[in-house]
Amino acid sequence: MTKFTRYYRCLTTLLLMLLAATAKGQSTGKPGLEYYDSVEISLITCSPHEEIYSLYGHTALRYNDWHTKRDLVMNWGVFNIDEPYFIPRFVLGMTDYMLGAIPMKYFCAYYRKWGSEVSEQVLNLTTVEKARIAYAIAENLLPQNVTYRYNIFYDNCSTRPRDIVERNLEGRVIWAERPGFEPSFREMTREMTAHHDWATMGNDLLLGVKADLRTTRQEQEFLPCNLQYDFDHAQVYANGEYRPLVRERRTLVPAGVQMVKKDFPLSPTDCGIILLLIGLGLFLVEWKRRRCFVWFDALLMLPMGIAGCLLLVMLFSQHPTTSTNLQILLLHPLHLIFLPAVVRRRKTRYWNVMVTLTLLFCLGGIWQHYAEGTAFLALSLLLRYWSHLHND
Repeated sequence: MTKFTRYYRCLTTLLLMLLAATAKGQSTGKPGLEYYDSVEISLITCSPHEEIYSLYGHTALRYNDWHTKRDLVMNWGVFNIDEPYFIPRFVLGMTDYMLGAIPMKYFCAYYRKWGSEVSEQVLNLTTVEKARIAYAIAENLLPQNVTYRYNIFYDNCSTRPRDIVERNLEGRVIWAERPGFEPSFREMTREMTAHHDWATMGNDLLLGVKADLRTTRQEQEFLPCNLQYDFDHAQVYANGEYRPLVRERRTLVPAGVQMVKKDFPLSPTDCGIILLLIGLGLFLVEWKRRRCFVWFDALLMLPMGIAGCLLLVMLFSQHPTTSTNLQILLLHPLHLIFLPAVVRRRKTRYWNVMVTLTLLFCLGGIWQHYAEGTAFLALSLLLRYWSHLHND
């Protein structure tokens, strides 16, 4: 990340500040809790903007000390895209993120530039709870703890702030029920990428059967907007009394005008229909000439085989929701293996194997929602099978 140096400097400052407060309490034989009378801790939620990595929004914790004028945002979403093999590692679920700190004014300026709303939920904490959270942050900032293995659904920049707050309360959090609200991971990601067809298609291509299961309240909080809602409606039960988890809600940066980036003008469905129509036209010509155009077979098999290699790798990814993906029945490396034989018009079992797997793919749609456009791709392949059956 380009501002990593600034993050690290602020991080070190906060760490020394918190450790100094601890040392002060220890030297006087008291817990040093009076230090936190001037501290305010808040959950920060940022609405999405048009960068692909920000389509889901963002969550952070604000540590605001009125006495020392230190106003910092604790951000568990820091990563370095220049690290070697960042993209392959991200795909395989082997990406390490880290906790960083940035002055609040810089944080707000960044989201103001993108037109994102930044809202704050001031937490209704006791002095002891503020101290516990501060010490937990300080411990998280230690070199051996500052990085963590990122997972988009189960361990991300939204779940980390939630966990550090919940674990350091004196009581327990009573979360409000949301009757009937049990969306799957796929449904939630589709909602966030609704205006970006190709991003939705890419997500759906990589996500497997497990992404279509119903989710719990805790799993839903991988999205900042869901965590914000749950914090607003949560109560803390301690010493026989209830109190709201959120004391006050503020808007730090109002929503601005966002420049919507134009996607490719054709949707995946549009491209699928065009491909199917081209295939149908060629099929009629082939039927008349009693000859198959192997160049069109290659045009289909090559990208499908490459996509199949990616899906095969994803079966071994550390992302739990990609391990069982029935789309590999349609997109598989066998397309590449049989490609030379098909192009050279050799006798091959490819078409028999392909039609069997494609029919199983269609059957698998009962259990898994497929990426947009794949149905037309399956029909195009079946049409090629019929052409070879008739003309070879």
